[in-house]
Amino acid sequence: MDIAKFRKQPVLGILRGVEENVIEPLLDTIIVSGLGTIEITMNTKDAPALIRKCVKYSKSRLAIGAGTVLGIKSLEDALNAGATFIVMPVLIKDVMAYCVKNEIPVFPGAFSPSEIYECWQQGATMVKVFPAGFLGAKYFKEIKGPFRDIELLACGGVTAENMPEYFLAGASAIAFGASVFKKDWLKKKDFSSIEESIKKFLVK
Repeated sequence: MDIAKFRKQPVLGILRGVEENVIEPLLDTIIVSGLGTIEITMNTKDAPALIRKCVKYSKSRLAIGAGTVLGIKSLEDALNAGATFIVMPVLIKDVMAYCVKNEIPVFPGAFSPSEIYECWQQGATMVKVFPAGFLGAKYFKEIKGPFRDIELLACGGVTAENMPEYFLAGASAIAFGASVFKKDWLKKKDFSSIEESIKKFLVK
């Protein structure tokens, strides 16, 4: 993952529970939309195989990472499959330490000020504030008061409509998932609706 490139287009797409049979057309849709960074969650069926397929098919056109990494075994499976960054719902210290030591971009999840600060102190690339929508963009503004140097990724409850509020409040990046990669759209193979929804998130 090229962090400098991600900061220029600080939007992360989260694929959870996707079926293998839609991966190729879905990746085509993501690439055409202009989105450059996605994660496959490790609690998706056959996640390592899906990551491997995404890496091979995208041919460096996408930065592909692993999400919902909850331990070293999951981390190893993700990295062996070709994931170039790691996302966690919470701070898992052995996973964090491995990523920092090996210079792998890592986004641990946190919610409270104490958790956010600890993640940053442990070496987070950015701290994923989750669920961001529970307290909204105002929470980010409050957090950035004492922690102005901590980079925050807003995840959970971020929409195309409220996204500007998060950036104005101090978020460095945002993430979206099921609100765009809807099961119904994927089942119907309605990739045009997915593409249209992705484009609404992309930073101009």
